[in-house]
Amino acid sequence: MQKAEETISFIRDHFKSKGFIPLHEPSFTGNEKDYVLQTIESTFVSSVGAFVDRFEEMMQTLTQTRRAVAVVNGTSGLQVALRLAGVKAGDEVLTQALTFVATANAIAYNGARPVFLDVDLETMGLSPEAVKDFLIEFGEVREQGCYNKKTGNRISACLPMHTFGFPVKIRELVELCDEWKIPIVEDAAESLGSTAEGIPTGKFGKLGVFSFNGNKIVTSGGGGAIVTDDLIIGEKAKFLTTTAKQPHTYEYVHTELGYNYRMPNINAALACAQLESLEHFLKKKRELATSYQIFFNSINYKFRTETEGTRVNYWLMCLELENRKERDAFLKFTNDSKVMTRPIWQLMYKLPMYENCLRDRQENAKYLEDRIVNIPSSVN
Repeated sequence: MQKAEETISFIRDHFKSKGFIPLHEPSFTGNEKDYVLQTIESTFVSSVGAFVDRFEEMMQTLTQTRRAVAVVNGTSGLQVALRLAGVKAGDEVLTQALTFVATANAIAYNGARPVFLDVDLETMGLSPEAVKDFLIEFGEVREQGCYNKKTGNRISACLPMHTFGFPVKIRELVELCDEWKIPIVEDAAESLGSTAEGIPTGKFGKLGVFSFNGNKIVTSGGGGAIVTDDLIIGEKAKFLTTTAKQPHTYEYVHTELGYNYRMPNINAALACAQLESLEHFLKKKRELATSYQIFFNSINYKFRTETEGTRVNYWLMCLELENRKERDAFLKFTNDSKVMTRPIWQLMYKLPMYENCLRDRQENAKYLEDRIVNIPSSVN
């Protein structure tokens, strides 16, 4: 395990620590304390307050979209975004098996079924070729949309995920799905600050969704955001996530099934301060990625870097090892040495609740599942 030993030594030297080194810890060096204290002093700590409005405006600017809606977490944002895209119970949604479980769960929360298609090796995200092959074999465009001609179910959305902040081939996916009358919802939970063709992730689809969990590049402790260029859909997102309550001076009037998915003002205060530091975080992460790339090239480990035409936020940085055996040995050695590393996720169709879902051969996903590990990626 000489390479792993050298890796640990390099990481400890970079983070200047002989103790436990986490995978990704938040950095609070800006206005976080001041903004949170302002919220407490105002007494508006719940779902109404100035920082919620400010956060939504900041997200609109960052993603170059016309409407952003703050929500309690990324998973709830995905659930609502899929509903707004038209997903209904009994439908099918095209997505990737190589993803965090929230992607699949958000589909299931709407009563729909995930269809797991393969990823591209270079992006680790949903492959346009895999989607095309599936639609040629199973798809049928009708007046009401796209249908699976073998199951009879409507294919009501496509949900690609930008893995670890690496943009999928999103332009190709959008053009392909437009041909088949399938709206795209971007799972951009991990890709705040990433771009494709100079355009922020989250803007390409009908809707995009971001996460601000404690381990993300920008955190609000817990939180998420739905973004869209469609103002009608944006207002509907706000309406549904605030319990579908009609405006009234004093009466409680709810006209359809809604959700209490509002981001509290105190979390939004933290998020606003963090967003102010996003450019600094991105700069420091690129510096770390460059250092990693130089080091890992010197010991013949493959460090994953951005593809042509994209700019990656390097949220979680990763290595591609030779095989499952080397991966497992690396994970054990580093974690036993108190340097936190993690494997990429187990493929979704291996989970009991998704084992009967439609899927293709998953050749690339299986390859990556056996080889990809995340390494410490914090800003310091």
